[in-house]
Amino acid sequence: MAYTNSPLVVYTNLSPNHSGQRTHSIDRITPHCVVGQLSAESICGCFISPSRQASCNYGIGKDGRVSLCVEEKNRSWCSSSAANDQRAITIECASDLTHPYAMNSAVYTSLIKLCTDICKRNGKTKLLWLGDKNKTLNYAPASDEMVLTVHRWYANKACPGDWLYSRLSDLAAKVTAALGTPVASTGLQAASLKDMESAEVVTKVATLFTASQKQSGILASVSMAQFILESGYGKSELPQNANNCFGMKSSLSGNSWAGSAWDGHSVYTMQTGEQNTDGSYVTVTADFRKYGSIEDSIADHSAYLLGAMNGSKKRYEGLAGCTDYKKAVQIIKDGGYATSLDYMQNLCRVIEQWNLTQFDVAASVTPVTPAATLYRVRKNWSDTASQKGAFRDLSNAKACADKNPGYSVFDENGKAVYPTSTAFQPYTVRVSISDLRIRKGPGTNYGSRGFTGKGVFTIVAEATGKGASKWGLLKSFAGKRNGWISLDYVKKV
Repeated sequence: MAYTNSPLVVYTNLSPNHSGQRTHSIDRITPHCVVGQLSAESICGCFISPSRQASCNYGIGKDGRVSLCVEEKNRSWCSSSAANDQRAITIECASDLTHPYAMNSAVYTSLIKLCTDICKRNGKTKLLWLGDKNKTLNYAPASDEMVLTVHRWYANKACPGDWLYSRLSDLAAKVTAALGTPVASTGLQAASLKDMESAEVVTKVATLFTASQKQSGILASVSMAQFILESGYGKSELPQNANNCFGMKSSLSGNSWAGSAWDGHSVYTMQTGEQNTDGSYVTVTADFRKYGSIEDSIADHSAYLLGAMNGSKKRYEGLAGCTDYKKAVQIIKDGGYATSLDYMQNLCRVIEQWNLTQFDVAASVTPVTPAATLYRVRKNWSDTASQKGAFRDLSNAKACADKNPGYSVFDENGKAVYPTSTAFQPYTVRVSISDLRIRKGPGTNYGSRGFTGKGVFTIVAEATGKGASKWGLLKSFAGKRNGWISLDYVKKV
């Protein structure tokens, strides 16, 4: 086969770390998270040293630019599986340093374009995501099919991170559509949650509420977080026999669902014995991941939280209209929904990690597309627990920051966009690798002064230059201005 490389490449720095020409034709694509908001150049730079014993075919930098590290004709060392790398194009994508290793819209858009180009040049008309390790590894692709695989199937790794893993079905659908092959629409069924942004699901759920429920503040977000936590989307946080209103169990014979009934066509239901405000009994659905829709189940659960009674009093008094997710979680705990401190802490963690802290939910809701920008309000970018909200509208994010002294608005790359300051403020960074090179100037075209070693260092100036998205001047070299390090390999403290 005559192998070619992508015309989308804007930078090439070939790694010596590969096994020479492939022994299998290309029929897989394996996207990875590089665990760092690196440039295209820096991703290639990660694999230049032979001692690294790793590489990839392509890198996608945080601005969406594509680099070539190992030619397509050669097998890279990327997936902890020689068999996979022999037949897969491997792609390292710039991402956050921490779970769920999110990628910004520029990276995701470039990944779609690069996968489309790879398929076209290799004679494929569709990209498949089968969603199951055994099914995928035992699948023999047709001559016009390309299959997605992931690093976590071959090693104890989180790669490509839950952010991208949850979008692989969406990636496959978008690439297949771009190749001109019709893609069937699955609608908003529970099985397709992983195809959607959590924000999109929450806003769609909000449209199902009654007028009074639409005024319920953070409730849709809390219910969505409970769905993620309890439904088995990812790792379940519940003990095996714990109460679970979202149908985690394969059957409903456990104590939680004694007396439940199958309605014949859609979902299992159970009356809770508690009454809604109109006198009807609260009914909770279950097993909807197989039979029902996301919206119905979360709306039912939200209705339960609003209407559940404890005698003549609301069980979760104060939840309607609550706008503080931490307070809402405390109300749910105090009402007896879950008494485990771990559960409540995990619920807050899910709300924060899925950016469910606040949404601009209006009476008429427009779904959020996966590429939409979210502006996050935090004390600093690395302090995810301090997040006050995630907004599509920058003006709303600014208003939230104004109400919370000491907070700033950050874009998807972690850059503070409000309030802004023209004066540079020194800051500290943590270096976690032992061989971060110190340069005599801001660029790889300057000579070396040695290595930093691991530790915390103060940056007193920044500059752009060759080989990195940004360079930082170390305080200890400030007088001579000749001690610069790549900021792509550090984390702000």
